[in-house]
Amino acid sequence: MINSRKAVSQLAKIERLTNPKMRLAAEWEKPWQALISTILSPMTRDETTIRYSEILYKKYPSLKSLSKAKLKEVIKLIKPINYHKTKAKHIIETAKILIKNKRIPDNREELLKLQGVGRKVANVYLVHIHNTAAIGVDTHVAYLSKVLGWTKNQVPRKIERDLEKLFPKRLWNSINYILVRFGRMHKTRKKQVQVLRENKII
Repeated sequence: MINSRKAVSQLAKIERLTNPKMRLAAEWEKPWQALISTILSPMTRDETTIRYSEILYKKYPSLKSLSKAKLKEVIKLIKPINYHKTKAKHIIETAKILIKNKRIPDNREELLKLQGVGRKVANVYLVHIHNTAAIGVDTHVAYLSKVLGWTKNQVPRKIERDLEKLFPKRLWNSINYILVRFGRMHKTRKKQVQVLRENKII
């Protein structure tokens, strides 16, 4: 693995190649919408997640209305999202729990108890809503971290630990945003590597 100074330099160079205005799946003003959309996002393009989240929230404009939604209707609404049947169950169950508890958790431990919430979902949500120092490791982050020499691991939790050791805490929040935007701009892995080489980042 490379040293921290080089990794920070690489991240800064990649950030300059991205569009900071590009909207990501977790970027919603209302916390409950940010959480639900982040649950919907794994293994699905952000563009698709955002589009069908908007359709979902038009039909169910509040957490309470979503908690009372019929599973078949939600499945139909979010069909283009990968694993839509499982995710439909998760978001309805999570909505019910949040309504019952009258609050959305503000820490990882409690978030992980919710349906459909793993470390990536919890971390991305906490960064967006609470500005918590955390690293959300999705497919973009996992792949690019290996290409950039930041990790040799395959397991997301181990990749997260490697990045925590490599980067100063002040940068943890930006890693997912930067790498996801870069990955979305250059959709194929071949193109991503090409751009990184052209800009002498790797």
